[in-house]
Amino acid sequence: MSVMADLLGTLFERRYRAGAPDPRALPELSRALVEARAEGPGGELARALLDRYAAADRDERLAWFTFLAEEMDLDTTALANALAAYAESRDPQAYRSLAALSEPPRQELARRLNQVPGATAQLVAMRADLLSMIPDAPGLQRVDLDFRHLFKSWFNRGFLVLRPITWESPAHILEKIIAYEAVHEIHSWDDLRRRLEPADRRCFAFFHPSMPDEPLIFVEVALTTAVPGSIQALLSEDRAQIDPGQATTATFYSISNCQDGLAGISFGNFLIKQVVRDLQRDLPQITRFVTLSPIPGLCAWTAETGLDWPDDGAAQAALAAHYLLKAKGRGTAPRDPVARFHLGNGALVHAVHSGADTSDNGRRQSGGVMVNYLYDLDRIAENHARFHDDGTIAASRDMVSLAKRAPMPRPEQTETT
Repeated sequence: MSVMADLLGTLFERRYRAGAPDPRALPELSRALVEARAEGPGGELARALLDRYAAADRDERLAWFTFLAEEMDLDTTALANALAAYAESRDPQAYRSLAALSEPPRQELARRLNQVPGATAQLVAMRADLLSMIPDAPGLQRVDLDFRHLFKSWFNRGFLVLRPITWESPAHILEKIIAYEAVHEIHSWDDLRRRLEPADRRCFAFFHPSMPDEPLIFVEVALTTAVPGSIQALLSEDRAQIDPGQATTATFYSISNCQDGLAGISFGNFLIKQVVRDLQRDLPQITRFVTLSPIPGLCAWTAETGLDWPDDGAAQAALAAHYLLKAKGRGTAPRDPVARFHLGNGALVHAVHSGADTSDNGRRQSGGVMVNYLYDLDRIAENHARFHDDGTIAASRDMVSLAKRAPMPRPEQTETT
């Protein structure tokens, strides 16, 4: 950076520290921040950029993301030269140069922005904005790849903190549980209380130290004496509560991701496994871990394949079994997103239930059918490996038999357990 640029930058930073807003546009602030050499000025620039972004409208934000994609991209010529130099010499200096050029300047920009206290949450919200713009500006996917690369490190499992959510948790956390619940809407504070206060109910959430008041993902758990087949019964106001010491089954009935800006950053697998370990420690008599899960793509699939939705509950269950075991999305992956998640974690398709979710959303998505995925602790590793190796779907014998009674059978590799 030139002496004049240093001088101008210092003048701008002094003015900003004195309380006047930094007048530079987002691209100018971005260049200055990447080129800043001192921590103090860099911190002021980062705060100025974050403030400017917060005040910007959608068009200005889009223009800035476009600037990041085009002007803060890799220098491919310099990178090619550095790669050739390293291939020839293999010395540490050549490697250092190659490593520096292998990363676009926008990644370093994000790191410097993250030095500001509270900036992590702002960067997560920033990525949510970016994701909303990509459908109309696909070139911005390069910027998103950098966000994902950084977030996978920043939100590594080692940094996540598991906290129980109870009726005694702070009100601002409980308000966010209500707002972020994505599977079974929480209709009131009384509804939330029924999910948190009874002794046979649990809720756990992952938090990040940089976002202590923002849950990243949470799971709601019912302690039961059998595998449940209805969300209405599970959440009923007049259900009979049980002593946790009598429970033999832990049912995960709702898993909600809370931050749109962390889409594609996996937490659910870690969350379920940690909760299983904690429940086993506290309630060792619980030996069965299942879900009661929605089947969000079932009705859309039947419509696309020209199938009429049957009136008979048994036929509905058979159609759902066929969909879960046979219907594919990309390649060998199951079409249903919830199935992909649980099967990818090593669960197996255990049972389906018609009339299990009579809410408007449940009827619209799956005709009211729900599914239990079973986490068989002795088979999780094997199920996970086979699913990821060749798409094998682990399923109970009943599910395999039920799927054969549905229309449109397709050959598929399905393991019977």
